[in-house]
Amino acid sequence: MTDLDPLVPALTGLLVDVVWWLESCGDEEVDPDSAVKMMESVGGVLLQLPSDQRERLLQALAGLAEAEEDPARREVLESFPFAIGLVGDEGS
Repeated sequence: MTDLDPLVPALTGLLVDVVWWLESCGDEEVDPDSAVKMMESVGGVLLQLPSDQRERLLQALAGLAEAEEDPARREVLESFPFAIGLVGDEGS
């Protein structure tokens, strides 16, 4: 991973965990409409970041995924940029 402020990977990991939690919650835990609104809001804010900040976020995600030992969380970290719309389809 490149030299990043240590706060960037920490906050990136927390953001991914919150979105992952919202996506995986049952309807009895979180209102589905509220969860979707929050995930859309997160995606919208991230897409408005300047390109250099988006790149820092992508670097932080890649570094977290590379260091992650839990295969399920690693998969979430790797797929997050595609799921949130920061980059194109995984297949491209």
